[in-house]
Amino acid sequence: MTTTFHNPPTAPPPAGPYSNLADIDLGSTRLLLLAGQVAIDGDGHVVGEDDMSVQTAFVFDAIAALLADRGATFAHVVNIRTYLADMDRRAEYGEARRRYLRDPLPTSTTVEVSRLFRPGLLLEVDITAVVAGTA
Repeated sequence: MTTTFHNPPTAPPPAGPYSNLADIDLGSTRLLLLAGQVAIDGDGHVVGEDDMSVQTAFVFDAIAALLADRGATFAHVVNIRTYLADMDRRAEYGEARRRYLRDPLPTSTTVEVSRLFRPGLLLEVDITAVVAGTA
């Protein structure tokens, strides 16, 4: 088993001292673990403050870029974990998220948190994906 860590230039940089993606080679498959993604641009600014649709699109576009860097798509996603700053906005999040996911849908956990690490952030999403072969 080999693990490599990546911060591809096609996605926003990590918001702190960590890697955006771990690629774990399990032989015939690879497990991709994505760090939580938030709506912070490359300059460190919150994108779409108080707009769940804009923040969700930004987050899922970042996830798509991270997956693509490892030869994966949303079809390879097996689990989504979402942290919402306000569960009353879950319907807005769900509507925006549906634009990215197709059947069969991955497993999913959504929880409300008291706050995220930066004021203005409405959500954080992390992903687990499984890909056949090597990168």
